[in-house]
Parts: sequence; structure tokens; C-alpha cells
Amino acid sequence: MDRKDQASPALPGVPPASQQSTEIPVRFAGFRLEADGSLYRGDVLLHLPPRELAALRVLVAHAGHIVSPMQLKQALWGAVHVTSDSVPRCLSSLRARLQPEDCIQTVYKRGYRLLAEVRPCDAPAVRALPRLAIAPFTAGFGVPEHLGTAIAEETIARLSNSAAPQVSILARDSVFGLAQGGATAQKIGEVLRADLVLAGTLRAFPAHLRLRAEMIRVADGVQIWAEDMLVDRSRLVGSESELVSRLHFRLNLAAARPGAAPAGEDAHSAVAAAGHAPAANHHAAPLDAGGEGIAIDASAAPVHESGSARREACELYLRGHHEWQTLERHRMQDGLQHLTRAAELDPSLIAAKVDLVHLCVTQGIYGFMAPAVAADLVQRTAKSIPDLHRTAERVLPALAWVHSHFNRDLSAALWAFDLSAHLPHDPWTTRMRSLFALSRHRFQDAIDLLRAAIDLDPYSPWLQNRLAWAFHLDGQADESVALIERTLRLFPGHEGTALYGSMILACNGDAARAIRLAENLAQREPYFDLANVAHAYALACAGRTPGARAILERLQWLSRERYVLRSFAPAVHLVLGDPEAALAELHAANELRCPWFFQTLADPRLKPLHGHPEFEQLRGILTTMEASVQSSSPAQA
Repeated sequence: MDRKDQASPALPGVPPASQQSTEIPVRFAGFRLEADGSLYRGDVLLHLPPRELAALRVLVAHAGHIVSPMQLKQALWGAVHVTSDSVPRCLSSLRARLQPEDCIQTVYKRGYRLLAEVRPCDAPAVRALPRLAIAPFTAGFGVPEHLGTAIAEETIARLSNSAAPQVSILARDSVFGLAQGGATAQKIGEVLRADLVLAGTLRAFPAHLRLRAEMIRVADGVQIWAEDMLVDRSRLVGSESELVSRLHFRLNLAAARPGAAPAGEDAHSAVAAAGHAPAANHHAAPLDAGGEGIAIDASAAPVHESGSARREACELYLRGHHEWQTLERHRMQDGLQHLTRAAELDPSLIAAKVDLVHLCVTQGIYGFMAPAVAADLVQRTAKSIPDLHRTAERVLPALAWVHSHFNRDLSAALWAFDLSAHLPHDPWTTRMRSLFALSRHRFQDAIDLLRAAIDLDPYSPWLQNRLAWAFHLDGQADESVALIERTLRLFPGHEGTALYGSMILACNGDAARAIRLAENLAQREPYFDLANVAHAYALACAGRTPGARAILERLQWLSRERYVLRSFAPAVHLVLGDPEAALAELHAANELRCPWFFQTLADPRLKPLHGHPEFEQLRGILTTMEASVQSSSPAQA
């Protein structure tokens, strides 16, 4: 038998994906795989999902040998149960992403084999880029509230999608969260171990706004350069393009200086030296954002080349983008109106449509919009985007949510997630991926995904909260409580911390503290039904039955006038000793296609219903959906 038809003898003991590593950098088929798992095509860094990267490492380590699906399953998931289509889907997505696809061969009924020659790298490993944190700009009196964050977010999006990045941009949520907590630029850099921090201020004058940006070197707190711009109030939209062009000019100049290094102290010195260079041309061309991120100009003509309608659309988009990212119902409704109007004024403004889709799904998850309405708006908006898969890939996770929770079409949901699997971590994409895994009761997948995201975004409160909830659903009570306690210390004022903290603490014997958390949240956000249900649950756990019943009755009355999210009410009814009411709430949640329905079926708080025929029938919905996917999937990708 040919050596290449032999299965690798070393694979039965392959460790889980999280423990694998490549000992030395290697090259194959035009790619370079570094020891830390970074994958490059030429000099371009490629983003692979953790499972696909782990599969690639296994294939590279055993190049020329057949690796069976069972061996890959053991390497990627360990002892965690996954469906039979998990490995084929993972390899199919990896193969499509690598291109040429034929470098990974499928051997009928036996497994997979990397055909490309693998050889050690002759060149030294690429040194890491300087780590840059971009803080929200401080808006002074008279400056529109949304501008400070909008300029910072636009800068993040454009630099992150640069074709030839000169810096590594740190996660937005962690940087913004620390800034909102009062941390200085220097402190943000120290906490996140950044090399550089970009901060700025906006000040209002009668006819202009003054935008001042400064780059700070974290090692010694020195301001290595600054930019000052006067922006006419009538031309605010587009000011971020000029800022990014100037910033990009300085970074490119630093990288191009003789002897400049891509990282370390030499790189910092080069950036500092670039601060003495003349400012970039005022009319420098905007960066190519590649159709990703929130970059306004990624999908439409530059603002200065269009009329008042385009300018008004962009201004409405910026206001809407700022307003909807809250838990305040009326502000989210304002954001919906702004984004809808922006998309009407300028149909080519894809960023407004992407935000509109995200807003609809978020309102459905929070209970501020009926799932049927949210699903309809998402699908209509997606249809209005030409060449969706190329121009607005970040819409795909939202479409997957509609397919899985509303249409109950798991195959279509997996298709949408597969098409967007290459997208790197951002708050929206990771949120949808983790919710999808939790809804399918693949708790370890969700835990692994959230842990990987936290490595990149360690001070994101919702990532920490969602991980605590994943532990709760998986029955890991001690881990869930320990993490939510830590999260409460780090983010005491965050809405998600209070919501998840209240439910987890009440379920684990600390009802008094849970009551305080939920009651405070319900007072701050009176239209947030989830907060009221969490309050009722905590009261019920504390034996305060009248108060819990009063909240449930009020929500029942409200449901006659508007949509009320129902999925968390069954836990309250069970504590109150009314399993029939709990089942009725679950049936209502199923009929309304509540986005929390499938997660609720796994909630340990509903254990008293296990074995009940009606409850098992409801759990069978997910089983049927999973079975339909398995029956329609080929044995090999």
C-alpha cells in the first residue's frame, strides 16, 4: 500500500483543539502557519474560526496521511457529543476558505488528507504588530452626543479592514467599557497591555468643531504625536475619513522609515518619528474598508461627492447607530426611525441597513419587538441589499437567527453561519454565534467560543455575562456563580450583569441579593420585561409569593396590548407550584417564536417538568430540527 493511503498512527491520542500547537512555522500551498496559529496567505493575515484552525493544524501535522472523521472529532471536540455532520461541515468550510480547495482531499469513507507539501519556513516568523487601543473621543459641551463614539468606531472599522495593516486594533467593547468606567487613555493601555492608545476630544465653536487626536505610547505615557482639525458644522460627516487618512499616513510613514520594525520599541520610535512629518494631504483618499465593519463609505460614494440627501442619510445613520445600542426602549425606537429614514434617503448606504437588521434582532431578543415583526423586517432589509454575501456579510448571522428561531429551518441557519464563519470576533457576530450554540444545547461549543472571544475582548461585560449563563444552562452551577460574582465586581452597573446575575443567584440560594439586582434594573428599565420576570423569580425564591404573582399578573395584562416575552416566566410558575401555568407559558413562547424558547428548554430551573409529556413534546421540536439536518447532510463534505 502507498504511504499516502495509510492513516496516521499518532492521531488516537491527539489532544483537544485548545491544547494543540504547531512547533515551528510551516509553509504549504502558498500559506504560512505560525507557531501561535496565525495563518497567512502571502503577507495577509487570514481569520479562521477556532475549530477550523484546529482541524488545519491536525491535517498539517499529518500531511500526506489520511485523518479519519472520528480522529478529527476527537481532536476538535474531545468527549463532547456532536452530530455526525459536524466534521464534514467544518472541513467543507475550511476547504472553501483556503482556496485552492483541492489541497484538502476527501478520501471516500475514510477521511481527509492534506495533499500540499509542508515544509519549514526559511524566513523568520513575522513579528507582532503594535497593539493599538482606540478610545471613544470625549465630546464637549454643544457637541452632538453620538459623534465621539461614531468617530472612534469609524476609525476602528477602517483601520481593522486596511489591506496592509500597520497596527493590531484591540477589541472595541473592552476599550469603550473601560473608558465609560472612567479609565484614562493611559490606564486603558496598561490594563489591555496595548502599545499605543489613540484618544481625542471634540470641542464646539460657533461655526466649527475642533477635533484633536493624540497618539500615546503606553510604556512611558508620552504623547508621540497629535493632530488638530477644524471641521465645518455642516460637513461633520466625513471628518472621520480625514482623520483616518492622516492616521494611516503616519502609520505607513513609520513602517516605511529605513530600519523601521513592525513591532517592539523600534516600531514605537518609528511612529514617534512620524509625528514630526508633515500632515497628510487634506484630500487623501479614504481607506478601502472591504465592505466590512461599520465604515460608512465602504459601500457608497464619499460624502463630499454627493448632495444633501446623502449627507442627511449619513448623519441619520450615525445618530441611529448611537441610539439603538442601549436597553432603553424609546431610544431604540428612535434609532429604528433614524436608520429606516437613512436607508430610504440613500439605498446605497449599506451600513444603515446592516444596523437596521441588527437592531431588529436585538429588539426581538430583548422583547421590545414581536419576533414575527423582527423577522419580517430582517428579511425585507436583507433582500434590499444587492449581492448580500459580498457587500454585507455581517447580516448573515441575523438571517441565521430568523431561519432557526422563527422559520425553524436549521439547515438554512447553518448555511448562513457557514457563509459567515470567516468573520472575526465582533460584538454582534459572536453574540449570534453563541446564542445559536446555546439554542442547539451545544453548551461546550458556546463556552469555547465565548472563552476565545474573552481572550480577545477581556473587558466586554456581555461576553462575561453570557459565559456565566452558558455555564448555568450546562448545569455547572459553581462555575456559573463564580463567574457572575466576578462580573458583578467588574461591571456593577451593566444591565446584562444585573439580569443574568439575578437569575443565577436566585437559582443558587441568594434570593435577597437577586431581588436587589432585579428590582434596581426593573426601576431603571421599566419596559424591559425580562427584568420584571427576573424580579418575580427572585421574589418567588425568597418566599414573597404575593409580589411575584403581582408581577406575573401585570405582564399577563400587558400581553393583551403588546408583545410580552414569555420564555422566562415558566421558572417563576414552577417555584410558585403551578406546573400547568409553566407549560402554558412555554406553549405561548413556542407559538410566538420567542428567541429564548430553545434555551429555556435546557434551563435547570425547569427540571420539575422533565418527563412531563407536554414538556417532552416541546423538547422534541429541537430534536426534529436536528434530525432533519442530519438526514439531509452527506456523509462526507
